[in-house]
Amino acid sequence: MEEVNMDKPNILVIMTDQQRFDSLGCYGCDFIETPNIDKLASEGVRYENCYVNNPVCTPSRASMLTGKHVNGHGVYQLHDILPEDQPLFTVKLKEKGYQTVLKGKLHVSGRTFERDARNPNDGFDVYSYAMTPHRADGTFNSYGQWLKENKPEFYGKLLELGRNVGNIPPDCHFTYWAAEETIDMIENRSKERPFFCMMSVVDPHDPYSDYPLEALAGVHEERIPKPVSREGEPHDKPEAVQRAHDHGYLGGYHNYSPEDILDMRLGYYASIVFLDEQVGRVLETLEHEGIKDNTLVIFISDHGDMLGDHEQFAKGPFFYDPSVKVPFIMRLPGTIPEGKVVDELVQPHDVGATVLSLAGFEYADIQKMMPGSLDLIAALKGTQPYRDYAVCVFRNTMISDEKVYFDPPIYATMMRTDTFKIVVYHGWDASCGSIEGELYHMKNDTYEQNNLWNHSGYKDIRESLVHRVYNWLVASDMQYNGKRGGEMIPPQSQVSLNNPL
Repeated sequence: MEEVNMDKPNILVIMTDQQRFDSLGCYGCDFIETPNIDKLASEGVRYENCYVNNPVCTPSRASMLTGKHVNGHGVYQLHDILPEDQPLFTVKLKEKGYQTVLKGKLHVSGRTFERDARNPNDGFDVYSYAMTPHRADGTFNSYGQWLKENKPEFYGKLLELGRNVGNIPPDCHFTYWAAEETIDMIENRSKERPFFCMMSVVDPHDPYSDYPLEALAGVHEERIPKPVSREGEPHDKPEAVQRAHDHGYLGGYHNYSPEDILDMRLGYYASIVFLDEQVGRVLETLEHEGIKDNTLVIFISDHGDMLGDHEQFAKGPFFYDPSVKVPFIMRLPGTIPEGKVVDELVQPHDVGATVLSLAGFEYADIQKMMPGSLDLIAALKGTQPYRDYAVCVFRNTMISDEKVYFDPPIYATMMRTDTFKIVVYHGWDASCGSIEGELYHMKNDTYEQNNLWNHSGYKDIRESLVHRVYNWLVASDMQYNGKRGGEMIPPQSQVSLNNPL
């Protein structure tokens, strides 16, 4: 560890789970009250087009915390384990003198692994881990241990009912616990070292019935919109999208009534109201401690939730904005301009380069560690360009309603440019024939209701974007993976012109 420089800013990452981009007032949501996160956005920068690297928790979180695309860290599916040679960027922050703290969910490896083991290079000095608000057991379950000590009656109820526990009282809730833990860390932090703290909650993830009833006061139920869909959907979409419609992990769309979907949406947004209250408590503590101006605050989510839009639920092998676009806010007074809105494309793995650069690493060195991760503060200052495309991949990542991975497997890649979004569904073996896909003009069709894949007027654009997708796949494969066994090049004296071997 190098000599500590207390002039370096503290870093607080507030990470939510399954929160779609349009679920906050600052992103145009007018039917719930989120004053604290809205204020955070007004004091910093709000990114309008943050696209995740994968639409499912484990690969997405591994991307954010390693600073790499999915093929860079090797976590492709829900239950994969992060390889030992893929450190989180917290390992590097410790080299710059940071105290690194986790309060809540990590999930860069499958939950069964993380229940009883730590990722070897997670880089956290303080590891207050918990995966879910619906389990109270496990070797690593700080939330369950806290409940057992402080809320024994509710602890017993949770052990008995699990995901069926229903509405959780405010002072027993996972989000409340994570906020309490984060507040305690801030108030009792070491004054000798800057801190990196990740407060990671499970709101507004399903099940949607565990919100505190008191949060309903911040929801204008009569204004909650109905799901976005159109006649014939999804039966004119690629076969993989139809399978997700019929066999998503929450069950097929046909199993839910309009009333069921309204209840789902109501619970989802109520949990965000409660989340906002807890975020407000944490931000108030920064101010009370006098460190607001020296703390970078990042608010972000791992992916979104369809909530019935396009007749899909939660997440899966589809790439509509409610699933793959998330809120992303940063605040650092004096460094990040107030009230700025950025329309350019960004991705969660840009968090890696951003925090490491702020901690004092040279950008060239960061690129060796995490190629393609952008320093977003440098981009705000105009000293580094934004990306002109974003990529999101699905590699048979999610389970179906049978609680196993889709069979036959589903592989797909999305590329979002300034104007278009293309989704290519790859064949699952070499014998597969023509590819299927979706193409949307995002300027003219923000709700993605007019698939242009087979439209004759967009044939050239489709083919050009398909080529870009495949070029990206090859280039990133070499950039991230390259040669696994190293190399040994013979000296020039041993190489003849007619026999380079």
